[in-house]
Amino acid sequence: MKYAYFPGCSLEKNAAAYGDSFKAVAALLSQELVELEDWNCCGATEYFTLDPLPAYALVARNLALVKEGLTDLVAPCSACYLNLYKTDHNMGLYPQLKQDVNTALAEGNLSYTPGQVKVRHALDIIVNDVGYEEIAAHVKQPLRGLRLAPYYGCYVVRPDHGLDDPEYPTSLDRLLEALGATVVDYSLKAACCGGHMPQISPETGFTLIHELVATAAKRNADAIVTLCPMCQLNLDAYQAQANSQFNTSYSMPVLYFTQMMGLAFGLSPKEVGFGQELVSAQRVLDKLAAPPPTEEQPAKKPKPDKHALPMPSLR
Repeated sequence: MKYAYFPGCSLEKNAAAYGDSFKAVAALLSQELVELEDWNCCGATEYFTLDPLPAYALVARNLALVKEGLTDLVAPCSACYLNLYKTDHNMGLYPQLKQDVNTALAEGNLSYTPGQVKVRHALDIIVNDVGYEEIAAHVKQPLRGLRLAPYYGCYVVRPDHGLDDPEYPTSLDRLLEALGATVVDYSLKAACCGGHMPQISPETGFTLIHELVATAAKRNADAIVTLCPMCQLNLDAYQAQANSQFNTSYSMPVLYFTQMMGLAFGLSPKEVGFGQELVSAQRVLDKLAAPPPTEEQPAKKPKPDKHALPMPSLR
């Protein structure tokens, strides 16, 4: 299995744990990632609202850089994935956009034909090209005893890209179960993390973050597991501010699904980026390392979080 690979900016820096763990588990699953040469930023989300044509051209340049013979382009970052997918889709839908974008690309001796490559998220190639049974066969250290809240965020499943149900996806749930974890019923799995709202309107952003963390805590989750660098950053970096706004003291680790895969596959915590998070995930590692309960000492039921507050209203 060979794919063109677009890491995006975040996986080079603040989401390095995601990039390192994804490449590590992909290698164990015999998935070859061929990184685009001289790739550029996808423009995140704001650029499209400011000047659409340069934004589309910026993204299309990455599509045009995919080497001949590679049909699938993988992007682990949800924003990068959405921008690449949207650009390919809309260039095929609007002939004038295709013409204008290729006029811009021609200045760099490039061109792109819509449908030339298929844009896919990292979760997609793992669960659909490898499959849950094969994933389970690679497990050396099952995540037995860990209660995990699967968090997809907005971009990967909306609009409907065919990967999963846009309102209540289950592919990440099934993946975590294949790793041996207990998946909690997380009703906000496809809710928004706020994006850049912590900078634009902190009160609104912290309310969204608090709601996500509080719901996971009410389900007695040991960690929230995500597939999006923006989601991980918001819930991890701004959890303390959300606690301050709501007078709570949650300490919920927020990790990437590829980090959990790496642990289950027998890789060391350091190899998959543990320790780079702001809200420490040491308790996750400690629980995983604890001996399984015996018949004489049954597993203790998780205690409800005493700091949990009623769900804040967003209206």
